Amino acid sequence: MAAGGLAGLLPAQTQLEYALLDADTPQEKENLVYQYLKKMDSRERDLTVPELGGDLQWLNTEGPISLHKDLCGKVVVLDFFTYCCINCLHLLPDLHALEHQYSDKDGLIIVGVHSAKFPNEKVLDNIKSAILRYNIVHPVVNDADATLWHELEVSCWPTLVILGPRGNMLFSLVGEGHREKLFLFTSITLKFYKERGQIKDNNIGIKLYRDSLPPSPLLFPGKVTLDNSGERLVIADTGHHRILVTQKNGEILHIIGGPNSGRRDGRFSEAAFNSPQGIAIKNNVIYVADTENHLIRKIDLELEMVTTVAGIGIQGVDKEGGAKGEEQPISSPWDVVFGNSISGTQEDNVLWIAMAGTHQIWALMLEDGKLPKGSDLKKGVCLRFAGSGNEENRNNAYPHKAGFAQPSGLSLASEEPWNCLFVADSESSTVRTISLKDGAVKHLVGGERDPLNLFAFGDVDGAGINAKLQHPLGVTWDKKRKLLYVADSYNHKIKVVDPKMKNCATLAGTGEASNVVGSSFTQSTFNEPGGLCVEGNGRLMYVADTNNHQIKVLDLETKILSMLPILIPEACDVPDNLPLQKDKIKNLPKLPKSAPNIQLPSLTVAPGQTIQFLLKLTLPPDSKLNEEAPNSWFITAEDNTWLLQGQCLSGEIKDVSSQTIIPFQLPMSCLSAEAILAIKACLYYCSKVFQFLWLTLSILTCHFEEGESFLLLSQIANAIGNMKVKKIIWAFIIF
Repeated sequence: MAAGGLAGLLPAQTQLEYALLDADTPQEKENLVYQYLKKMDSRERDLTVPELGGDLQWLNTEGPISLHKDLCGKVVVLDFFTYCCINCLHLLPDLHALEHQYSDKDGLIIVGVHSAKFPNEKVLDNIKSAILRYNIVHPVVNDADATLWHELEVSCWPTLVILGPRGNMLFSLVGEGHREKLFLFTSITLKFYKERGQIKDNNIGIKLYRDSLPPSPLLFPGKVTLDNSGERLVIADTGHHRILVTQKNGEILHIIGGPNSGRRDGRFSEAAFNSPQGIAIKNNVIYVADTENHLIRKIDLELEMVTTVAGIGIQGVDKEGGAKGEEQPISSPWDVVFGNSISGTQEDNVLWIAMAGTHQIWALMLEDGKLPKGSDLKKGVCLRFAGSGNEENRNNAYPHKAGFAQPSGLSLASEEPWNCLFVADSESSTVRTISLKDGAVKHLVGGERDPLNLFAFGDVDGAGINAKLQHPLGVTWDKKRKLLYVADSYNHKIKVVDPKMKNCATLAGTGEASNVVGSSFTQSTFNEPGGLCVEGNGRLMYVADTNNHQIKVLDLETKILSMLPILIPEACDVPDNLPLQKDKIKNLPKLPKSAPNIQLPSLTVAPGQTIQFLLKLTLPPDSKLNEEAPNSWFITAEDNTWLLQGQCLSGEIKDVSSQTIIPFQLPMSCLSAEAILAIKACLYYCSKVFQFLWLTLSILTCHFEEGESFLLLSQIANAIGNMKVKKIIWAFIIF
């Protein structure tokens, strides 16, 4: 067993760390690590890691992995992480680079040990979404009960533990920022054990979830906002590394960047982002929190150009700032919002930034101005406004002495008596306010009074400190109602806060992570919503339902929830083979005007989705189908022939005793948000008097980004003309 856990490494590794500080050359450092390994390898008893429990759930693998069997002969890097943690996210580029340099054939395996902070993070599907979101390509084990965490006496996220080929512990690295040591320790360990013939080059069965991810117009959208007119939406399509500008009906006006990550300014077609989050738009200018590039970007919609206005493209550690934006290193900006300085002559002359990576709120001066309790500042300066940089839930009248914990959402209430920034402080599970008069930081809802307790989370409606949230990522101010809406992300809910009374209550969502559009807000579900915005007139709220890859629309007056379609007109141009398709449609039978037309309930579907229609007809007693007649079904879509391209438009009905299956695949891109699809049937059957049946069943299809699989069954008993059809059963199954 690992007696003493990581503490057993401490004496020897501490000596090594001090010696490395005095080493002048890379060769000296390598020699020191080599000698350290000789000492550790010659110990009478290894510090070994216990076997990973066979009942643990694994991701990115073909099955469970045994540490002492499957990974015997490998140098293993255990990454103890939790997916909410910004410090853990900062470590991922180092791990990506390490596994790019050394593969399992070289003898290296990285294993993520997910040890959750929040209850929501213990759920396997949520971890799976995080793996996809952050492009994690190594095996991950769900240590939901923190068994291995406690066995090794791990104390914080992230922690790396480097193991030798016998499962023997060799090094630990606590926190972020150890890239040089990680590469040094790993490379020398591989060299040391290869010389001793203890490294194996066998492959480990990897099965990446990203390889089975279905195509979707949006991928993990993080934030959404509206322009001042309320006619244009801006969506951070985070997983596709791009920004979309759409009309209110979802029709895309601009695609900027994507689909691959990168860091590049220039025209829309050549610009590149890396997991962008927050966006703010005024007129034809958009500012973007380009999170994993550690940049603030500016999009000019008129010039169709992207430029960088803050950050240098690598993670900064500066917690003060004060340089010109493009010279100032910053760290994981997560949201942005316009505001006013206290001495400026122009509106929206400040861009407030939720700097999640340093647990602070920063400001980028868009014009000359002055911040509360600050001096005059020149245009272009980027600096800290509030937060000491310590990860805390600390309120204070002096903004620099306050503490935040991974602030991830911002909203501005500029009118009196508020005149403040609202902050979704995710790791403290609170919503805070920052006065724009004097900079005072105050508590609004969630958390608790101890500024060092970042575990006061839950799902409780109430007032002030009695209300509980779980890792909220977004806030938006409703000017009309004087209410604040909160994306309570890990509770999968939208909550509403009355800042005057400090009351917090559930507005939408059941608390279950799923994708259901119910008959009311509280019957509908979300999956880790990350951002939201409200129209100026207070009618519609748009929610970035991140893990459902959708933008949901909440009508705050009718309480009706719907999905925003993402429509790409240029992808829906009339194909060259349309005349042929028109000929097919032209040759289909025509039904008489007297044929009954049965209107079925509308069905919500997704682009690219396959629908299977199951048709069962029951004839009157003492009747039978005339099998020699042309009994058939066929599909039409008046004024929406784009739906029919490439489809099988007709088929025979040979037997009414069994269901007729009619497959239909929706296009990946849609020309309109809704369309009428008609399934028509023509049957000839024999009784005492020869008769035939014409029938039209119409369904209204509403396009949206991605829908959850469900079954809708509609039974219709009807007498159609004098045919006396006993029963028609029509079923829709969506896969």
